[in-house]
Amino acid sequence: MRSEFLAFSPPFIGDEEIDEVVSTLRTPWISTGPKTQQFEEDFATYIGAPSALAVSSCTDAMLIALAALGVGKGDAVFAPTMTFAATINVIEHLGAEAILVDCDTATLNMNTVELARTIERTVEEGHLKPTVIMPVHYSGRPVDMAPVVDLAKRYSMAIVEDAAHALPATYADRLIGSPIEGVTWATAFSFYATKNLCTAEGGMLTGTPDLLEEAALWRLHGMSRDAWNRYGKGGSWYYEIVRPGFKCNMTDIQAAMGIHQLQKLNWFQENRKRVVDAYNSAFDGHPSLQTPAKDDEVSNSAWHLYPLRLQLDQFSIDRAAFIDQLTERNIGSSVHFIPIHFHPWFQKHYGLTESSFPVAEAQFHRLVSLPLHPALSDDDVKDVTDAVLEIAEVFSADSDSSSVEA
Repeated sequence: MRSEFLAFSPPFIGDEEIDEVVSTLRTPWISTGPKTQQFEEDFATYIGAPSALAVSSCTDAMLIALAALGVGKGDAVFAPTMTFAATINVIEHLGAEAILVDCDTATLNMNTVELARTIERTVEEGHLKPTVIMPVHYSGRPVDMAPVVDLAKRYSMAIVEDAAHALPATYADRLIGSPIEGVTWATAFSFYATKNLCTAEGGMLTGTPDLLEEAALWRLHGMSRDAWNRYGKGGSWYYEIVRPGFKCNMTDIQAAMGIHQLQKLNWFQENRKRVVDAYNSAFDGHPSLQTPAKDDEVSNSAWHLYPLRLQLDQFSIDRAAFIDQLTERNIGSSVHFIPIHFHPWFQKHYGLTESSFPVAEAQFHRLVSLPLHPALSDDDVKDVTDAVLEIAEVFSADSDSSSVEA
């Protein structure tokens, strides 16, 4: 067993990021300025988007995207229940109605057949206007976007992708965050400490040029000029408030990290894939374990998470005890996600119960996210696989240890 605890998902920060941050701190400009502008330009080039807008979080990226679309009271925004609360909170903040959709059994992404039925039912009821589809690319694997785009076109809806996990994922040879033809679109990314690209906190928004231009106004108090354009050489002190905007800009300190993280992103991805391949090799075909959906000719995951699913009928313990056993073996883990309809506020607000979305309910109780980050050594990965396989053997439903107190 390991002598030291293996953290679930620590950031991978090198000397380049540290030196760039220190250099930025020695300049007259540490808030939104030249480093942020460089990061935006570098990111847009990497993704293949017309432009990019750096913000303080993925949550804020989604918020200003919806605000730029004019989303508000009477609008229906369709999103999966298998997501983090931020996806739904931003809909609530703007006074719109979140319409939840169950997940696909194989990928745990939003079930697009159920999405179509839910939109059709909302149209028939006539109380709300279907306005936005918010696909969440769960664990880094892209949603099946072809039917999503078809639905958006059919009902004249916009698409706002929650791509907090999905850098650098691809769907049909399109990097998530690059243009979606034929619809108004935006894509929100997260640079939180655990994400594939880290700026401690932060995010990025790409999208249709006119939507991004409007979102830029919402990013910083609705001001017609930001501080860089007011206080930089040749800038003007004068500004006007043209929107009731928010405060969600990125600082140059964060952007300084992002510039170098972006340069390492392909290397990060190669190492994540190395870990995923090792996990798959160890767990594929095991009667007690279900590995995540694999890459195919259409989708390539960013592999932000490795969501292992337990075949609980093969165990004498439940998921909570399984995680406790990992912890005893010094292996960190987590669960992604507690579905939205499990949380008290949403249950009360929308009249939901845990059984409202049966697929998400059933899969949630089976989920365990294993450590996945580029700093994992081959020995670390072996420690994880050995621990998982040992627990599966010791606590097999057919084992004599079934009476062991977990």
